[in-house]
Amino acid sequence: MSPTFTSFTERNYRIYYAGSFVSNVGTWMGRVAQDWLVLTELTDNSSQALGIVTGLQFLPFLLLAPWAGAIADRFPKRRILLVTQALLLVTSLLLAVLVLADAATLWMVYGIALIQGVITSIDNPARQSFVSEMVPRDKLANAVALNSASFNAGRLIGPGAAGLMIAVYGTGWTLLVNVLTFVFVLVALSQLRTSELVPSPLTRGKGAIRDGLTYVRNRPDLKVVMLLVSVLGTFGMNFQVTTALMATQEFDKGPTEYGVLGSIMAIGSLTAALLSARRGEPRLRVLLFALVGFTVSTTAASLAPSYELFAMALVPVGLSALTALTTANAMVQLRTDPLVRGRVMALYMAIFMGGTPVGAPIIGWIGEVWGPRWTIAIGPIFIGLTLVAVLWWLARQQNVRVSYESQRSPRITIEAVPVRDTVTEPAPEAAR
Repeated sequence: MSPTFTSFTERNYRIYYAGSFVSNVGTWMGRVAQDWLVLTELTDNSSQALGIVTGLQFLPFLLLAPWAGAIADRFPKRRILLVTQALLLVTSLLLAVLVLADAATLWMVYGIALIQGVITSIDNPARQSFVSEMVPRDKLANAVALNSASFNAGRLIGPGAAGLMIAVYGTGWTLLVNVLTFVFVLVALSQLRTSELVPSPLTRGKGAIRDGLTYVRNRPDLKVVMLLVSVLGTFGMNFQVTTALMATQEFDKGPTEYGVLGSIMAIGSLTAALLSARRGEPRLRVLLFALVGFTVSTTAASLAPSYELFAMALVPVGLSALTALTTANAMVQLRTDPLVRGRVMALYMAIFMGGTPVGAPIIGWIGEVWGPRWTIAIGPIFIGLTLVAVLWWLARQQNVRVSYESQRSPRITIEAVPVRDTVTEPAPEAAR
């Protein structure tokens, strides 16, 4: 077995991965169809409406994170996923039926987006931390990266397929395909051998939410990662809005060309996920370098003079963004005590996705006032400033030493004094 796919030696993970992959393709088809529905069928290219529906999908991540994390640590994660995936199937079916019946209105889409956001906010921490129950610790970083590869392989296939289906069959039938793909992940979850799972300890009693917050508050290494991910999620990862605006308003393209942009970005994202699967132990320096690459590549995308050059710029954007996210996710999971992993992952996802309800409407407003290019350009501005602040803090507070070697293969090394976990055990280095 290649080191890239070492987690596939675990039967349960292979089955779960297969079901999730099909569901991921459908999820991306559903996202593109929903965005196209809002942008072109229910409004007259309103970037503000698109920003609102995107924000409503992610608002529950911000509001419900403590309770979602407590649920993930209190109940069996497989059982949680069976319930949440079934509910997502039902709500997705409702939207598809409304569109096919030509009865969908903008407020209905808003309402369904909010309901699905509530369900997904509970599903996500359970799904993220469930990986550690299917694979041993030495394969966890690989499994996290392969999950990202599955998500982005779906992103590679889904948007392009959605664009073609919308052009040929319409938005409603595209949404219906997404509904059918939920069946695959439900079947996969039902086929797992529970005897081969290694469940995390379940928490009982009061104070579970407070304990999770206290754990993170006493971990500077986790707080640095979450800060970087927060800014990236709020101002950089609004591609549902930015690529739609660039395709329709800046370059005057249709649904097929819009869908192709998502698939092209997924080439870089999938490459990053596979490289991360081979990398092994995640390190802070990889996260920092990835964010530098994201800042540069998104700046180039915002300045691209043509549709073709814009599409080409999305490859390094996807590569750098996914490298940052995969590294951050693996760092948080590997450095967190299993007893509080669900709560910590809920907080992590709230910080990452919870910024979208703030960022997406702002991005939509910027598109209305300043134009589509500024919806992308605002990301590298905020991320660049945050990187400068984090590097300054590491140098001042964590005794970081940066060295550069130019002989033969140039290399930058970041070394730091180990940060101790005041709650459970010594933590890995804050910056490596």
